[in-house]
Amino acid sequence: MADTAEPLKTPTDIKSNAAKSVAEALNGILADSFALYLKTKNFHWHVSGPHFRDYHLMLDDQATQILDTTDAIAERVRKTGNTTLRSIGDIARHQTIKDNDETFVPAAQMLIELREDNLRLVESLREAKDIVDEAKDNATSGILDDWTDLAEERAWFLFEASRNV
Repeated sequence: MADTAEPLKTPTDIKSNAAKSVAEALNGILADSFALYLKTKNFHWHVSGPHFRDYHLMLDDQATQILDTTDAIAERVRKTGNTTLRSIGDIARHQTIKDNDETFVPAAQMLIELREDNLRLVESLREAKDIVDEAKDNATSGILDDWTDLAEERAWFLFEASRNV
């Protein structure tokens, strides 16, 4: 039997304009998630100071949590009949979270920067929630709640860890 479907055209009941809006929002979140993951790992590798062990472990846990969401984000994009990010360059074109290429960042600044980045991600997740709710994409809407909760928790931990720095 010949394959008559368009390549990578996953069937969906979401109207094409709405599905495209959902995919654009999710691809932005995916790009920011990769940027935040790499920044968190960078800070994990380079943290120093009297709270080294605590911060090193916390940042590793947070990086793992962030990376664990990326596959689910990309798969939601595909389930809406769209395509997702393909390369580091594609991530760079979509990310809003800024990279940090400094050779040394004090631990206190790391925690503050990551907290602000996680809060920026929360903002993007809330904006995406409005888009997916309008598209009646209930599955994505529910998952966005979970991702928002995780990002809020990371921001909270970073805030608390930075209070006495």
